[in-house]
Amino acid sequence: MTAPDLTELDTGKPRRKRRLHPAWAVAAVAFLALVGAAGFRAAPGVLMVPLQQEFGWSTTVLSLAVSINLVLFGLTAPFAAALMERFGIRAVTATALCLIGLGSALTVFVNQSWQILLTWGLLIGLGTGSMALVFAATIANTWFAKSRGLVIGILTAGSAAGQLVFLPFIAVLAQNPGWRGASLLIAAGALAVVPLVLRWLKNSPSDVGVLPYGAEESTTAEAASAAEVANAGEMEGTKKAPNAAVRALQALKRASKVRTFWALAAGFAICGATTNGLIGTHFIPSAHDHGMPETTAAGLLAVVGIFDIVGTIASGWLTDRFNPKVLLAVYYQFRGIGLLVLPVLLSSTVEPSMVIFVVIYGLDWVATVPPTAAICRKVFGADGSVVFGWVFAAHQLGAAAAALLAGYIRDATGHYTYAWIGAAAMCTMAAIISATIRKDAGKKEPIAVGA
Repeated sequence: MTAPDLTELDTGKPRRKRRLHPAWAVAAVAFLALVGAAGFRAAPGVLMVPLQQEFGWSTTVLSLAVSINLVLFGLTAPFAAALMERFGIRAVTATALCLIGLGSALTVFVNQSWQILLTWGLLIGLGTGSMALVFAATIANTWFAKSRGLVIGILTAGSAAGQLVFLPFIAVLAQNPGWRGASLLIAAGALAVVPLVLRWLKNSPSDVGVLPYGAEESTTAEAASAAEVANAGEMEGTKKAPNAAVRALQALKRASKVRTFWALAAGFAICGATTNGLIGTHFIPSAHDHGMPETTAAGLLAVVGIFDIVGTIASGWLTDRFNPKVLLAVYYQFRGIGLLVLPVLLSSTVEPSMVIFVVIYGLDWVATVPPTAAICRKVFGADGSVVFGWVFAAHQLGAAAAALLAGYIRDATGHYTYAWIGAAAMCTMAAIISATIRKDAGKKEPIAVGA
C-alpha cells in the first residue's frame, strides 16, 4: 500500500495554501502562557519588605522560600519536558498554570513562615518549573524546522514580558491595598491564560495535518515516510515509550558523559545566580537599603524586562547566524562588568549611570538562552529539549543558592556589596567556561536516541 500524500486532504483535493503557518499561532499562545506564568518571578523582590513589616520574618527566611521555589523550578523542568513528550504540551501547560494560580491565591491566607515555604516554594515552584524555559525549547523543536533560535528568543522574552506586565502593578498593590492584592493579581494572570491554552495550544504539527514550519520544502516521499514512522510509533508507543521520569533520567545519563553538558550546566548555574537569584530577588531590597522607594526600584526592574525582550529576540537572531559559544562568552562577561559596578550605582535617586546599567543588564538578562538551547540541540539531537531541561535545572540551582546566600550576607553584614562582587567574579568564570566549549562538539559527541 502506498503512503498517503500529506500535501492533500482526505478528499484528494489540493490543500489550500495557508497564509500563516499554525506554528506561529502555537508560538503566540505559548508566549502568552509564559507571560502568565512569569507573574510570580516579579513578586518576591517586591513583597519581601511588606511581609517583613507585617510578620517580622528575616530576609533569610523569605530567601529560603524563594530558594525552594527556584530549586523545584529547576528540577521540575527536565521531567516536564519528558511529560510534554508523553502526555502532550497542552495538558502539562494547563496544569502548570493552575498550580501557579492556586499557590498564589493561597498565599493570602499565610500567617506562619512555614506556610510561605509551602505556597511560594512548593506549589508555585512545581508550576513555574513546568513552564520553565525548557517549554520554549520544546515548542521550538516540535513546531519549527527553521528559525528556531529566533522562536526561542521570542518565547524566552515572554518571561520578561510577564515581569514587565505585572511588576509595576504588583509594586503599587503591595503598598495599597497590600501584598495580598498583589498575590491575587498573580493568580488571576496565570489562570486567565488556561482557556487559551486548552483551545489553541496544539501538541504537534500532526494534530493539524501539517509539517513543522520550514519543512514544507520536504518532498512528498519524505513526508510520507515520516508519517509511516509516526504511525508505527503510535501503534507501539504504549509498549516501548518510556516513563517520563525514566526518559528524563536516561537523557541525563547520556548527557553526563559529554563534557559540553557540564560546561553548559556550569555556565547556566552562574546565569541563574546572577539573574533570578540576585537581581530578581534582591535588587529591590538592596535599592530600598539605599533609600530608593520600592515602586521606583520596581520600575527599574520593569525597564530591565523591556530591554530583555529586545535583547533575547536579538540573541535568537544572532544565534541563527553566529557561533553560540562566542555569544555566551560575550554575554557573561558584559554581565560581570555590570555587577561589579552596581554597588557604586545604587543610591536613593535614579542617576543616568543607573539607567545605563538597567538597559545593558536588560539586554543581557536571558540572552544566554537561545545559544545554550542551540548547543543542546546540536550536540544531543532528539534529546536536546530534555537535556536543556537539565541544563536549566542547573540554572535554577545556581539561582536558589545565590538567593539564599545573598539573604544571609545581607543579614550578616547589613548590605549586599559582597554578593554583587562575588557574582561579578562568577560571570568571568562563566565566560571562560563558555569560550572553551569545543567547536566541533556537535560533530564528535552526538547523543543518539534509541528507536
